[in-house]
Amino acid sequence: MEVLPGKDEMRNVLELARKEDRPLKVKYGVDPTAPDIHLGHTVVLWKLRDFQNLGHIVQFIIGDFTARIGD
Repeated sequence: MEVLPGKDEMRNVLELARKEDRPLKVKYGVDPTAPDIHLGHTVVLWKLRDFQNLGHIVQFIIGDFTARIGD
């Protein structure tokens, strides 16, 4: 797994993907034991949609194993 630390590196990754004509794989994980989804989640979901609209691959991950064993 690769976590991008900042805006400049993200810009470089996006530019490289565009030059190489390859989509990025963008992953977002959620905890299924959380009691609700709140407004703060919408910012990330909108951004994931932006990535999809740009042709990238979005993977929405639900942490079922961690839910079974607990924190």
